[in-house]
Amino acid sequence: MTKRRSDNIKSVCALSVMLLCISAYGNDWHVCQKALPGIDLGEQVRSIGEAVGRLNAGDTVMIHGGIYREQVIVDKNGTAGEPITIRAATGELVAVTGAEHLTDWQRDDGDPSVFWTDWPHEFVSWNEHNTHPSDDYHRLIGRCEQVFVDGYPLGQVLERQKLSRGTFFVDLDARRLYVWDRSNRDLGDKRVLVEACVNSTIWTCKGNHVRTKGIRFRYAANRAQQGAVQISGDDNEVADCVFEYTNACGAKFSGERMTVRNCLFRHNGQLGFSAGRAHGLLFTGCVVTNNNTKGFNRGWEAGGNKIVLTRGMVIENSIFTENKGDGIWFDIGNEKSEVRNCLIADNENAGIFYEISYGLYAHDNVIVGNGFAFSPGDWGANAGISISSSANCLIERNLLIGNKEGLSLREQERSTPLIGGGSESVWNRDLTVRNNVLAYNRDAQVWGWFDINDERHWPKSMQEGLSSRQSKADDSPTDGPPDGLELKDLELTFEKNLYRPGLGQGLFNWGVTWKRHRKYADLDAMRRELAFEQTGRLAGIAFRDFGRLDLRVPADSPAVEMRCYPEADVPRVKLGTYVR
Repeated sequence: MTKRRSDNIKSVCALSVMLLCISAYGNDWHVCQKALPGIDLGEQVRSIGEAVGRLNAGDTVMIHGGIYREQVIVDKNGTAGEPITIRAATGELVAVTGAEHLTDWQRDDGDPSVFWTDWPHEFVSWNEHNTHPSDDYHRLIGRCEQVFVDGYPLGQVLERQKLSRGTFFVDLDARRLYVWDRSNRDLGDKRVLVEACVNSTIWTCKGNHVRTKGIRFRYAANRAQQGAVQISGDDNEVADCVFEYTNACGAKFSGERMTVRNCLFRHNGQLGFSAGRAHGLLFTGCVVTNNNTKGFNRGWEAGGNKIVLTRGMVIENSIFTENKGDGIWFDIGNEKSEVRNCLIADNENAGIFYEISYGLYAHDNVIVGNGFAFSPGDWGANAGISISSSANCLIERNLLIGNKEGLSLREQERSTPLIGGGSESVWNRDLTVRNNVLAYNRDAQVWGWFDINDERHWPKSMQEGLSSRQSKADDSPTDGPPDGLELKDLELTFEKNLYRPGLGQGLFNWGVTWKRHRKYADLDAMRRELAFEQTGRLAGIAFRDFGRLDLRVPADSPAVEMRCYPEADVPRVKLGTYVR
């Protein structure tokens, strides 16, 4: 090769690298509601929507501090090598809200404590009560309007004459919003901040390869099952964001191969987040707390989250706590879900509820204090982990401590839609529960809630002869479990678990309370009749300081000996051993 040719090749390569670097970094767009010193006027805009309209692959939108009252739609695509980035400026508070600041108030002629303003908004128009769902239970809960005074939410009433301090009423006929401040102040006073939600969605990302970082999303008039933030593009990342105080669901994820990292979902009216067909979603380092503040029906859709028809979702290193419903709820047709190294604590219903789905792998979690809500109809759904008519699950190395029940199996005649279309019957089978600590759970360490008549949950010697054909209703699925099953055919394997019921607490309960059921106070009796848990132990277990989640155990603890202990860190929990 001649020197000139070599130099030419080097020049071309250098130019290619330079062009690649220029392309990879793209343009920077600054969003601020006031002029920024040192920023070229051509690089600054006043709204997020305007910046998004200018985007190309590789560009970055830097949002500076402020409250942005706009609906943002991101429909531009990045690429794997040149993603689009939309983020808050470092150290600045950026809030994108679905609420407007209302200032045009009139004092009501009939009651000087009440103020009104024009209200052209109607969020649910397809039924007479303007609510979703439309049943009487949700007549008030299912409304979408939200009003905040100085950041505090007001309660809603459905009749003008029922207004009182701290409430509001929406008159859709007169197109007016009536408000009575809890402190009886003049709402026309500029020192009083009144915000009312006017948008059902705050942020919609339809584009692919988009990174959204550091933004606080709050307040939205979204109906039940609708995310205030909706991420439907593929290969997106949402990081360091907050989703709070929305009327229903904080965020909905429906794209593939997404990552949700270090986000906070709190104080939302129905759900922290939802996911549907979000295949390959990685949910990592997040906190989901105190959701379902409005009190939606927990048996329908409420609590920390609800996940449907999603394959390969991983939830890791996250915290689910104090949700008014389930902490983590997988429902209908999910496949190959994994929950690992999470703290799941003090949720009012189940810690993990895995329902009519396939292939849960739950391991190395700390699951404490769940299931103590007063919910009489939720039998079998108030355990640290509740497996409901689901197949091919593996539960191992979890600390299931101080829940209403440790682990429950909930069985009815169920079918599920499938990701690929169609539906099929599904039931509890091919389950392995091994190397877990099940201790101090109030009602039982394990409870099999089988509300079926075909007696498949009993050994053949204990069945009383009622066949599944006799027990099935005429409209039951025809492709359900085959006739003549017995317990061993279900392949429910319990092995090498450590059990420690407290005084007066149950060990193994089998069967629903309104049909034949047995309570086993020791492992030997359960082994003789059900042939379960030949390698498990009933033994004492001590923690360094349970109340502070210091769950370290003595080095000679049976939990260590039996390897019934998480193998990696869990957030907010001290794990490991100590010498007495």
